[in-house]
Amino acid sequence: MIKDGFLYLAAIIFISALLICLPRFFKGKTAKKVFSFAPPIVLIYLGLMMLCTFKLWDLDATAATYSTMKNPILYAMLFLMLLRCDLKKIVKLGPKMLIGFFSATVSIGLGFVIAYIIMKGAIGADAWQALGALCGSWMGGGGNMLAIQSALNVSESSMAYALVMDSICATLYVMFLLWAIGFSKVFNKWTKADTKTIDSVGAALAAEAAANKKPITFQNISILIGSALMVSAGSSILGDMIAGYIPFFDKATWTVLIVSFAGILLALTPFGKLAGTEELSNTMLYIVIALIASRADLSAMGNAPMWLLTGLIILLIHIIIMVILAKLLHMDIFTCAVASLANIGGTATAPVLAGAYNSALVPVGIIMALLGYVIGTGGGLLVANIMSMFA
Repeated sequence: MIKDGFLYLAAIIFISALLICLPRFFKGKTAKKVFSFAPPIVLIYLGLMMLCTFKLWDLDATAATYSTMKNPILYAMLFLMLLRCDLKKIVKLGPKMLIGFFSATVSIGLGFVIAYIIMKGAIGADAWQALGALCGSWMGGGGNMLAIQSALNVSESSMAYALVMDSICATLYVMFLLWAIGFSKVFNKWTKADTKTIDSVGAALAAEAAANKKPITFQNISILIGSALMVSAGSSILGDMIAGYIPFFDKATWTVLIVSFAGILLALTPFGKLAGTEELSNTMLYIVIALIASRADLSAMGNAPMWLLTGLIILLIHIIIMVILAKLLHMDIFTCAVASLANIGGTATAPVLAGAYNSALVPVGIIMALLGYVIGTGGGLLVANIMSMFA
């Protein structure tokens, strides 16, 4: 069992690198079919979750390394991705993204109410309080959950089950969406979604990037890595300071806002045209995904099976409603998936999913995730009150 923090970090990055390179080692029709169904990004999730479950590393001993590295790399990744951002083109995506976001919010709330009614006999009639707090998190973020926990006076013992459910179910859901988004053409054809706007925005940004493509030099790599890490570190410090004076958002959200502002601002300068941003940001994207997956110990499922079943019911109801709405409203899979994860995953994972689809659309994931923080507390309290009527 790995207990050394650096060895743990080196191992997950090395394993991820091997999985990313599999399509280069295995070719042919069968390999293409396998990788179209399970692309490297999903294999990383599955592989590292299984290794975590089999106790290849000690979660407690490596926790400090994870908490030290995950967010800084995430912020650096966002900065590099945003250097290729063109807000003028992204604004053209229009109001459909908002429709998708609020559709996801409402369907999550319905999922919590229905799942509580079905499972209250197994998880306890008073579970509506902990579920209400978790609903705030799944509509917004951790800050919303803590606010609702305080408002409803939810005990730590009750929240423990909800947090186990959150950790396992949310991790599995991220993996599911990363897999599902690979079938965008099939899904969009079925819903008859008009993807011209998203495709044109993505194509325009890609064409612009290709037109400005220059050879990658070690000087570029050096300045990009150094700048990304400095922006990440500086934004974390500023985010912590601002959160102390303006607690409307938590530290993590303020940090994402500062990183986003820095990336979008520098994208307007020659700095945003430096070659290597795509390659470096993609590398960091896979490292972040590997770090997240490496903490998903599936053996924890045995500790609270009924709560985990409740979480899966919530997600299933949410998915069914979103698929129905996608068909009725002709929504594309990018809108549905990013809207869904903007609620459930927030600023930590929605940009990652958007980046996996098209790195030029990362700002969409950030903007939608920030909306969740605005409505998360009120939405969670509303759902909690509705559930209390069935207690």
